[in-house]
Amino acid sequence: MICKQRFPFRFGTTSYIIPADILPNIEFLKEKVDDIELVLFESDEFSNLPSSADMQKLADIACEFSLTYSVHLPLDVYLGHSDRNERERSVRKCLRIIELTRNIQKSAYVMHFEAGPGIDINGFSLEEKSHFVDALRDSISMLLEGTDEASSSFCVENLNYPFELVWPVVEESALSVTLDVGHLEYYGYPTGLYLERYLHKAKVLHMHGTLERKDHHSLALMKPEALDMVMKALAEESATERVMTMEIFSQQDFDSSCSAMQRFL
Repeated sequence: MICKQRFPFRFGTTSYIIPADILPNIEFLKEKVDDIELVLFESDEFSNLPSSADMQKLADIACEFSLTYSVHLPLDVYLGHSDRNERERSVRKCLRIIELTRNIQKSAYVMHFEAGPGIDINGFSLEEKSHFVDALRDSISMLLEGTDEASSSFCVENLNYPFELVWPVVEESALSVTLDVGHLEYYGYPTGLYLERYLHKAKVLHMHGTLERKDHHSLALMKPEALDMVMKALAEESATERVMTMEIFSQQDFDSSCSAMQRFL
């Protein structure tokens, strides 16, 4: 089912739809979507980072098929960590990905603001929240000093804590937003209010449904009223370069999500 170039925004999904590496996924999706979220990770045990030759292939495919890539910076970076050494490590890891993807056609860099592995920011005291925000300011300062990418290309994603906590950092550093509607619905935040507050700064939206208490499933499993609300807001505040990513990870979910989007064509 083809939805490419049929919406007033860039319609996209992730680089893990078929059970294969990134390049075969790009080949599978290149005629179906406008943008592909590159989900990149690197650890001592495993890395999926493409080679220089593969990155050139991604750039060539993008040119031929009018694709862009939204680059999801690694999940195991903790820009709000209390230890500056850990923040410096996290920034270096982000900068390696930024350098790797320098020559491909990018729509955005998606980033998480987290304090550490398994740390629930909702449990922080007021003092801990203040330290967290100060740590983020420090990390973002280091990151922006280390790259010539525009600050607005970095899009901070809402997670399981109230986004207003980190909004001052987004504003002060002229960052952008990744508005994850799937997270809003999953964690019970008011989607309409978040659209009203943050859509104007959102370069990227993430869409996904919930099944058996787990998110990142087909858009067919989203509440119809939530999907309707998002599509109405996108129609009212049109931005042709904004990306709507179906953040899902299987061909079955991709096909059913595209079917769910058909009624908006």
